Amino acid sequence: MREIIIATKNKKKLRELKRYLRGMKMSVLSLDDIGWTRTIREDGDTFKKNAVKKALAISKFTGGTVLADDSGLEVEVLGDEPGVKSARFAGPGKRDIDNTRKLLRLLEGVPCKQRRARFVCAVAIADKGKVIKSIEEYCSGLIATSIRGNCGFGYDPVFLIPEYDKTFGELGAKVKDRMSHRAKALCKAREFLRRYMEK
Repeated sequence: MREIIIATKNKKKLRELKRYLRGMKMSVLSLDDIGWTRTIREDGDTFKKNAVKKALAISKFTGGTVLADDSGLEVEVLGDEPGVKSARFAGPGKRDIDNTRKLLRLLEGVPCKQRRARFVCAVAIADKGKVIKSIEEYCSGLIATSIRGNCGFGYDPVFLIPEYDKTFGELGAKVKDRMSHRAKALCKAREFLRRYMEK
């Protein structure tokens, strides 16, 4: 059976990515499974550059097929911040809740209609040390005025989907998997991998 390595050490993200790839005729491995201990500095100025950098580094090291993603939140009124700094918005070593609280502080007093935001997910797939596919997808919404719900991770509890008037933190995985930035990108990645593995 073919193997694919998921380039993340984030356990919550790993679970989500594995869920999207479930049912494929391939063995899904984590960085821990392959004994990867290095740190890849995500210093690109776009999500795509960071995803490509991770996928290439690990594919060159292993010689295998690697799927990497970089994703984050862009808030229009903040000039698309936190952007590629989403995971470290509140500073190095800070938790999801610290990033979320900083975001809410910066948006204090901003009217609902001006709290437009979008999640971005860039996926890069590399094989034998070469990038063979890159994908970018989006999910638009608003930033809520408070933390709502405890499902998901990252900014999910403040990312409001207007048609439901609920955050991803309230809606849970079943709804999120139908509409999220990562779901859209991984759906395309899954179809690409299915065709690629058949060759």
